[in-house]
Amino acid sequence: MLGQIFTKAQNKIQDPSKLSRIVEMVDSTQWGTLDSDVKGDIYEGILEKNAEDTKSGAGQYFTPRALIAAMVECIAPEPCQSVGEPACGTAGFFLAVYDYLIKHHQLDRAQKAFLKNNTFHGNEIVAGTRRLCLMNLFLHNIGEIDGESCVSSTDALIAQPSQTLDRVLANPPFGKKSSMTFTNEEGEQEKDELTYNRQDFWATTSNKQLNFLQHIRSLLKTTGRAAVVLPDNVLFFDNRAAAKGIATKEVWYYDYRTNIHHTLKRSPLRLENLREFIDCYRPNSGHKRKPTWDAGTNPDGRWRKYTYEELAARDKTSLDLFWLKDDTLTDLDNLPEPDVLADEIIDNIEAGLNSFRIVAGRLFRTKA
Repeated sequence: MLGQIFTKAQNKIQDPSKLSRIVEMVDSTQWGTLDSDVKGDIYEGILEKNAEDTKSGAGQYFTPRALIAAMVECIAPEPCQSVGEPACGTAGFFLAVYDYLIKHHQLDRAQKAFLKNNTFHGNEIVAGTRRLCLMNLFLHNIGEIDGESCVSSTDALIAQPSQTLDRVLANPPFGKKSSMTFTNEEGEQEKDELTYNRQDFWATTSNKQLNFLQHIRSLLKTTGRAAVVLPDNVLFFDNRAAAKGIATKEVWYYDYRTNIHHTLKRSPLRLENLREFIDCYRPNSGHKRKPTWDAGTNPDGRWRKYTYEELAARDKTSLDLFWLKDDTLTDLDNLPEPDVLADEIIDNIEAGLNSFRIVAGRLFRTKA
């Protein structure tokens, strides 16, 4: 297993001397002599390896690091900006922001201190996951092990945030409904839908993902920017000051699902796979965006925009759009290789089995 962990860490560590120090640490268990970045990379490798074990269920708290890196590039954080995550998981978003700021900016002493102690603000209600998160941050030299934690154990959705932030990244828990378990007068456990009644929300609902989106909107400063993972999608948006008119004039889409095939083992998602999207998105110069799709000259372009009027006219204002031709439906001679199809089927079956295990575990705990 250690060899596999080193392979994961090697993707992040370019300095051969660091790799040799990892081997030395394992051989002599001299953990205390290692740099914080080396310790952190080892720990990240362990978390990533654990997330690939679909039977453990750990993957539900682990967002693919390539996707995280792309999201961070698109929100383009700056030194001394605050960054929030209302469902931290194992702190992948925070660490990617940390790496981005170190790589793209020459930080002075004050900026380094702010990055270590004041940049990050998050929540994680699952106790075990929060412990993994805090250890991950500490090993990357973020925060103090005996100081006030930057990741709260409280439910982020309970109340309106006490402060607004410059950037928010999130992969909220999936599932349409929020619920809470309580003990009735007969001593039996029951579940009830959990509705968050907040004045800063535009809709009162038990829909978990909609509530997280409303909370993220409340978290942002008027100049803030957010990137959020949603089922089968990733949403980017900039906040604006309140105004009478509709601020959104158009919505840009990049189709990265049609004719794309990734599997955990044979063809994992890499940052270079998302490079075209990042270049099209133009994080700091959105006014210069140009579509790659054109009905006449490039119908296979993955990047295009829709106006507010076009989207509002769709049935139930659906934002789920397709415009590319699915090759597997029209060209039976151009199907993916059998081993790729087999891996996709196995991944789907294992994900389904894991979901059943989670449900079964909850049922067992309820009966107990």
